Amino acid sequence: MNLRIAPSILSADFTELGREVLAAERGGADLIHVDVMDGHFVPNITIGPLVVRALKKIVSVPLDVHLMIEDPDRYIDAFIDAGAAMVSVHVEVLPHLHRTLSAIKARGARAGVVLNPATPVVSIENVLTDVDYVLIMSVNPGFGGQTFIPRSVEKIRAVRAMLDAAGNHGAAVEVDGGVDLDTVSQVVRAGAEMLVAGSFIFSGGKAEDATRALKSAALDAAGVRQTF
Repeated sequence: MNLRIAPSILSADFTELGREVLAAERGGADLIHVDVMDGHFVPNITIGPLVVRALKKIVSVPLDVHLMIEDPDRYIDAFIDAGAAMVSVHVEVLPHLHRTLSAIKARGARAGVVLNPATPVVSIENVLTDVDYVLIMSVNPGFGGQTFIPRSVEKIRAVRAMLDAAGNHGAAVEVDGGVDLDTVSQVVRAGAEMLVAGSFIFSGGKAEDATRALKSAALDAAGVRQTF
């Protein structure tokens, strides 16, 4: 299991964004998660490629860009040009999902597909061999600080089983929403390898310590002992 912690800048203090992201890196962050919202697909507006470009100048870990927008095809190139190493898109808005995933890969980025809490896992069965990862939303997307939806654990387990059955053992399951010290062991044991955490890492003003604590708990849940 290749566990990765992905602090989400959605919960960061944007007046201190560079400092907070670098603190998370020092704490062992493996990715930086960037939530892009358009005010249409979700009821919030966040950031665009310019912030991704700025982050790319200071971080050494990959930028994991999550497009919570109605027309992701229109903006994929802009985010990859800005420095996104990973781009995930929602199955709920894409009638030609295979084509979009192929376009992301053609640009040299890793391609992910996202499932909202009420979206059934069967909706991705025809692209299981095309994805590099599947992102399971364990809260309703749009705002940080929400409570983890318990049934997400079974969804993680189901998606992991589907990927393995399709022969795509290298594709990771990512989980986003309510990940903290109380929920991390559940999601790791269910099969999640990429853990997105926003409020837990950034809300206390101690991103380095929080990232380190979450990573340690995740490794413990996976039965891994590591010094970092």
